[in-house]
Amino acid sequence: MDTRCRACSCEAAQQATHHTEIESKDDSSVKVRVWVGTSRIAGKGLFAAQDIKKGTRIIQYIGQRISKEETADRLYQGNQYIFTFNDRYDIDGKTLKNKARYINHSCDPNCEILLTQRTIWIVAKRHIQAGEELSYDYGFTAKQYRCQCGAKNCCGYILGEAYWHS
Repeated sequence: MDTRCRACSCEAAQQATHHTEIESKDDSSVKVRVWVGTSRIAGKGLFAAQDIKKGTRIIQYIGQRISKEETADRLYQGNQYIFTFNDRYDIDGKTLKNKARYINHSCDPNCEILLTQRTIWIVAKRHIQAGEELSYDYGFTAKQYRCQCGAKNCCGYILGEAYWHS
């Protein structure tokens, strides 16, 4: 399998064990190329296949819209891809079409979440270079999972920054 990135010739893409390039369009029809590869944080990750400007809508977190009751059932069954959407619904991002599910948590993320009335966007928090792994703060509220992001300011847990000192 050829693991070289066609859009860029970044070294990270050449080292990927699984490399699929995906294009998404933000509201202004700008194509943003990303690919799935081996993460230095955990398992697989999503990587930029091009330079991305701060504020760019990179990719949507897609999946089935489910009730809070259904969320509880699916979490109990081990589904790790549920994203809180609003007071009534969550998004089950387990579908293979949802490449945003590969974005890992970081205590020093390069992306942030934008919730609109219809969807969840992953947005560049700062300029992101081609080959860089995408990450955002999962915002968890309890010290339940150990963090392996490797950031200098890592708090040791997958935890929202507001909860680091609690």
